Amino acid sequence: MTSTQNNAFTYWQTASYEETIAHILTRYHQRHKEQLEELLALAQKVEDRHADHPECPKGLAAALEVVYADLVNHMMKEEQILFPMIKSGNYAMAQMPIRVMEFEHDEHQKSIAMLKSLTNEMTPPEGACQSWQTLYAGIQEFIEDLNNHIHTENEILFTRVLAE
Repeated sequence: MTSTQNNAFTYWQTASYEETIAHILTRYHQRHKEQLEELLALAQKVEDRHADHPECPKGLAAALEVVYADLVNHMMKEEQILFPMIKSGNYAMAQMPIRVMEFEHDEHQKSIAMLKSLTNEMTPPEGACQSWQTLYAGIQEFIEDLNNHIHTENEILFTRVLAE
């Protein structure tokens, strides 16, 4: 963990639940939606233009659609059920929804593995066009953001709530 990451971790350990949730909503929930919408369009473009290329990531757009649908559903449950419980101090009631969210976070790891598999670990082929390179770089950034999002919830927010 870098010193910047360590400082952020320390900060969020003591920030109010309200502030932590607001951070999650703006830094991760909104950003994931934007990222995935861009990545979906780019994946479709790459698949359409390079369908005959042997390393074309066939099925990537469809996989990203599934990731998008799953993640939007997951975030909606947090936004409409779990986060309001936490904000209102219903920590005991939040325990079961937290367990469900943690399970779904594990499922997101399977989606990440699938994206890595379809993209050869985000390694575009030699001579790949700018769109292909941008797509893989964008997926890499999305994965890093998603992992940081999961860490922020599991290791910081949920751990604190479960200890109440």
